[in-house]
Amino acid sequence: MVGDEDSIALVLNRLRRAHGQLAGVISMIEQGRDCKDVVTQLAAVSKALDRAGFKIVATGLRECLTGQISEGSTPMTEAELEKLFLALA
Repeated sequence: MVGDEDSIALVLNRLRRAHGQLAGVISMIEQGRDCKDVVTQLAAVSKALDRAGFKIVATGLRECLTGQISEGSTPMTEAELEKLFLALA
């Protein structure tokens, strides 16, 4: 992933949190837990994944706006950025 170390660390933290939450959802289903509890936890997983995705898109936007493109990569076009954003909508 492109981006500064802080952005990468933030995304990884969110993904690790989502990973743990998803493991919790699986465990809850296996234990036959209440539907309401499972759906609530599943919503938290979804939100964590969305936030990670939005952070990645925001980092891409910032790089395009500031012209700070990582070595060896090409800047994303407006259409590519839009497609990424819409993939999360």
